[in-house]
Amino acid sequence: MKKHKKLSKEERLELAILKKKGYSVRNIASVMNRSPSTISRELRRNVFHREKRYDPRRANHKAYVRKKYSRFEWKKINEKKELKNFIISCLKCHWNPDEISGYMKKEKLPFYASKTAIYDWLYSTQGSPYCRYLYSKRYVKKKRRTKTERVMIPNRVGIQRRFASATNRTRFGHLEADTVVSGKCGKGALLVTTDRKSRYVHIEKLSGMQPKETVRKLQDIKNKQKVYSVTFDNGIENREHERLDVPTFFCDPYSSWQKGSVENTNKMIRRYIPKGSDISKVSEERVKEIQDTINKKPRRILGYRSAYDVMIERELLKV
Repeated sequence: MKKHKKLSKEERLELAILKKKGYSVRNIASVMNRSPSTISRELRRNVFHREKRYDPRRANHKAYVRKKYSRFEWKKINEKKELKNFIISCLKCHWNPDEISGYMKKEKLPFYASKTAIYDWLYSTQGSPYCRYLYSKRYVKKKRRTKTERVMIPNRVGIQRRFASATNRTRFGHLEADTVVSGKCGKGALLVTTDRKSRYVHIEKLSGMQPKETVRKLQDIKNKQKVYSVTFDNGIENREHERLDVPTFFCDPYSSWQKGSVENTNKMIRRYIPKGSDISKVSEERVKEIQDTINKKPRRILGYRSAYDVMIERELLKV
């Protein structure tokens, strides 16, 4: 059965002939090797209701026009006040366009806009004032640059030997860890861990990059949730990884993309604590507030459930 492909001119002609012969939607779909929903949608969207008949030539023109003007779909956000106000309120809660779109679809709200339409609206003159609510605060996309420091780690085990259940995200409890540091004139840092499967985040405040404090904070995290392994970069703060008493693995030098989940979490955190900030001046309460905000966001990868809901449902948090 053909999937994810628009009907061609020839297929629309064949559909018209079969419909004229009295074939049902399911029979037409079977003959054309198409999904019944595809045939049903085609008849519903491209039939001329005034004449109550399906004309393949005119249907093909309607589909062409719809595709041509689909790039202006974002304009409906300005035209529908309720939709616009909902999107703005979600942006202010730091939901990204994909999360907003997915939530509207999941909850079957009376209005809807795709993530592409929301981004296009944000990049328009009408929506640009709200770009500041995006995590990146950018008006255009920017290429991602990654860099990690290469240092000597005792008894370091490479990421190539990491458990398959961690690599494939088939088991909860495999964490990625990283640190978010202050600017040149600041002190302090944040230890960030992300569960590869549930995307649940823990954020702990550090006074600096000392290995002993880092491993102590990781042990605190281990007491709050089940941990089966941790993936690190090659920073000096991870030298005492063996004290964790769980398997640990390290990314290749200059390959921070190998722990992309926690890198994405860091990007979210930077929305609240921009680069150059003095983290020592950020309160513990504020850190936990940021953690809760991220953990309670709907995530596409989780079917638009939050990481917190997934962890509670699976009873993975230690009370």
